[in-house]
Amino acid sequence: MSAGPSESIFEQQLAQNSANFTALSPLSFLRRAAMIYPDKAAVIHGEITISYSEFEKRCIRLAAALKSRGIKRGDCVAVMAPNIPALLEAHYGVPMAGAVLNALNVRLDAQSIAFILEHGEAKLLIADREFSPVISKALALMSNPPAVVDIKDSLAEGGAPLSDVEYEEFLTEGATDAAFPLLEDEWQGIALNYTSGTTGSPKGVVYHHRGAYLNAIGNLISFNLTSDTVYLWTLPMFHCNGWTYTWAVTAACGTHVCLRRVDPALIYPLIGKHKVTHMCGAPIVLTLLAHADESLKRLFSHNVKIATGGAAPPSAVIERMEEAGFNVLHLYGLTECYGPATLCAWQDNWNSLDLRGRSEKMARQGVKYVTLEDAQIRDPDTLEPTPWDGETIGELMLRGNTVMKGYLKNPSATEQALRGGWFHTGDLGVQHTDGYIEIKDRSKDIIISGGENISSLEVEEVLYRHPLVLEAAVVAQPDEKWGETPCAFVTLQAGAAATADDIIAFCRDHLARYKVPKSVVFGPLPKTSTGKIQKFELRERAAAL
Repeated sequence: MSAGPSESIFEQQLAQNSANFTALSPLSFLRRAAMIYPDKAAVIHGEITISYSEFEKRCIRLAAALKSRGIKRGDCVAVMAPNIPALLEAHYGVPMAGAVLNALNVRLDAQSIAFILEHGEAKLLIADREFSPVISKALALMSNPPAVVDIKDSLAEGGAPLSDVEYEEFLTEGATDAAFPLLEDEWQGIALNYTSGTTGSPKGVVYHHRGAYLNAIGNLISFNLTSDTVYLWTLPMFHCNGWTYTWAVTAACGTHVCLRRVDPALIYPLIGKHKVTHMCGAPIVLTLLAHADESLKRLFSHNVKIATGGAAPPSAVIERMEEAGFNVLHLYGLTECYGPATLCAWQDNWNSLDLRGRSEKMARQGVKYVTLEDAQIRDPDTLEPTPWDGETIGELMLRGNTVMKGYLKNPSATEQALRGGWFHTGDLGVQHTDGYIEIKDRSKDIIISGGENISSLEVEEVLYRHPLVLEAAVVAQPDEKWGETPCAFVTLQAGAAATADDIIAFCRDHLARYKVPKSVVFGPLPKTSTGKIQKFELRERAAAL
């Protein structure tokens, strides 16, 4: 039989079937780990240790319980919890049931939570009691709130029950021998994560199983995770699903060590007690550890690898971290690309550089992940690649299997973000002669504070609701602790009088605490001849404060 005009001999009668093709899903990592290391510690939480066999059974119970409550493929299940076993289990149990996980940012205000729950059409909310005050307010704002399952965590302090159904009781509704069919469509949604993006309304970023699988493998390779890995959860699991380390650590058959809050008084003892090998976090986590009280610090018999994203930490912080036995890896990514997309891959010849020289190299965003198809600096208008000269500014663009499906219910924003076959990060930078990428400026108005994106438009909208405010503009102000914080420039109504404390107090009533401006400057705003506010000048003023 001869080949058809569009079919080579390598396609003839060589059909894809279950023997030679399986949809990629991070759920397979758990099955494998439980089979190979059934008695190994999968999750540690305080004095509780959960083996891989137990971990798998709990995830299966969760999936079965969700199904018994009517959760089906494509339904959204939201979780509001710190880094505890229940949230980690949701990363497997929810998609195992065919549903989509929406891990909520625990720092959000009630109005934002209500918007996200409604926009994502959450059918069920699993929430830790610590957040019962804000969750109660959010549910009261909704016309059709989801059913709630209450988490009573052993290490939580206070918090009223949110429902009559407690999480551990909920798990008993599911059987450990429940069977779930293998995933058929790897493009199926696995997670929904909200980002402020460049507008005040959060955008829902949709991940698929294939991307989650591949980015987890990218983490495993880039961060050298192995079966000896002990990973301390200093990075929020709600943030890009913990940069997909929720799945990557399990892929490596490593051990997850849970942590309810980032506190050096907790972190240093846990590193010593469990021989922690790997951690992640925004630069502020490094700063907290480097500047912790000397009474809290301790020397370890092993090195601890810590990956950080966003702006590179100051050289003084890197030096302190190295002295304390930490090895720092600089990553770059966004919510839209499952977290890490590039890494500053270390070159041996950098070892001979002094601290400043090493820090300058480390500050670069580096090269693409092995699981990302491409990362280039390109002209934002023509989409042509810029020269590798370290000088020509362009926009960082990404493409590959670890780029989001798109923004939920927002086709115009999706089309704009993915135009021309590239994901447009909005970050401006250069590509050096060695191919390493370095960001020179971010999307002009986004403020990154402690690893969290803050939309300046959202803060400005609140300021404009103040009865005495005539005009307002918000820009990033450099901050030693947080990296950046919002700085508000305000013009008051004629004859009005207000203090910075008045403005800040008003913002506290309408925004999550981390979004509240730390500085307020009164006076006229600089404008172009067409009346557009010149934010570049305000950024210069804020930096000089």
